[in-house]
Amino acid sequence: MKKVLIADDEKNMRWVLQKNLKEAGFDAVEAVDGEDAFNQFLDSEPDLIILDYRMPKLDGMEVLRRVRQINDKTPVIIITAHGNTEAAVLAMKLGAVDYIPKPFDIEELKLKIRKVLNIDELSREVDYLRDEIANVFDRKMIGNSRKIQEVYELISRVADTNATVLITGESGTGKELAAAAIHQKSSRRDKPFIRVNCGAIPENLLESELFGYEKGAFTGAQARKPGRFDRAQEGTLFLDEIGEISPALQIKLLRVLQEKEFERVGGTEVLKADVRILAATNRNLDKMTEDGKFREDLLYRLKVIPIHIPSLRERKEDLPLLVDYFIGKYGNELKKGKVAMDIRVLEILMKYDFPGNIRELENIIERMVILSKEGQINPALLPKEVIRGAYNEKQELFVLPEEGIELEEVEKSFIRQALERTGGNQTQAAKFLGISRHALIYRMEKFGL
Repeated sequence: MKKVLIADDEKNMRWVLQKNLKEAGFDAVEAVDGEDAFNQFLDSEPDLIILDYRMPKLDGMEVLRRVRQINDKTPVIIITAHGNTEAAVLAMKLGAVDYIPKPFDIEELKLKIRKVLNIDELSREVDYLRDEIANVFDRKMIGNSRKIQEVYELISRVADTNATVLITGESGTGKELAAAAIHQKSSRRDKPFIRVNCGAIPENLLESELFGYEKGAFTGAQARKPGRFDRAQEGTLFLDEIGEISPALQIKLLRVLQEKEFERVGGTEVLKADVRILAATNRNLDKMTEDGKFREDLLYRLKVIPIHIPSLRERKEDLPLLVDYFIGKYGNELKKGKVAMDIRVLEILMKYDFPGNIRELENIIERMVILSKEGQINPALLPKEVIRGAYNEKQELFVLPEEGIELEEVEKSFIRQALERTGGNQTQAAKFLGISRHALIYRMEKFGL
């Protein structure tokens, strides 16, 4: 519920405004003079402020000045019974979004308030999305290995089409970067790139987040709200963690992919979806389909073009390039200047498996750059778990020969050796082999021992 601060020294005016705004679904709070208004602004952080031009202690213009010194985003509407052009111009110069002379029509004021709050909300969302998109596009996929070059080639071939792409891979491999690269190389590059993390939004909110909702669709739906499909029109919608969506939502998403249309929650109007869909997951959707947790027809629609992003351990030859990139990035961001890495650090990193993939590598490098002294990164700065992981890798106990083996003969040989070593004691031999005595007796009979 949006909070509106009403500041007016006339009690009747405050009562009328508060009553009407509460009926319209706003949380309306009162201030009796300019000083009270400024203090209420500091304490309650309203979404919009209505200021009377003339009030005791501080007039509306002074309150507006102080508000703008602290916050240049909160919209302010000035109302006055002493309107003149100069005052209106001054109010607008100081950052008021509107200047309304008394008497005014209360319905018209409510309409203006809704319009201002909608514009403000969209402005905040645009700022947020710009930051998000800039963050994605400032990063890039890095590597020269054969596996990542195959990914680059596939991205180049499918980017300038409208085909749906399913990007798979472990967490931290760069699936979002691949989606951003597809968008940037497509003819939709100048249109929106909207990202939705399906796993981070509660199931009961995800539908309205994707498709939007109409006024009155549910409790608290005071006005129509566009969804991500609306905002992605003519652009690209990236559905991250697609494996997390509910069966009911899977059906609605399938309709969008098949019919290129959707309806807002609580609405009946059929809207066209001129949106290119990219999806990503670290889950095995084929296995989920077999288990009945993901629709087979939706999976086929999503993976018209499948792209698999290899894990970092599958392309270790790219590690030096990635390390150099992240050292340069965080050296600049943290104002560390030129940072050098001891070759021993890279040798240890090359032995490590990186279960968190490139995201884990980035975090490790950022930490080491922060802790570095005199522009030097040495092995002592590596996290202990990385060092342990690098030097405690499990080695294969037995190397399979090129010509292959007969598994039963190997098993028979080990059982014979265990019995010989224990002097025929079946209980001890079973312990040597890590099996139960009954399992050993079964195998002895099987192999005629």
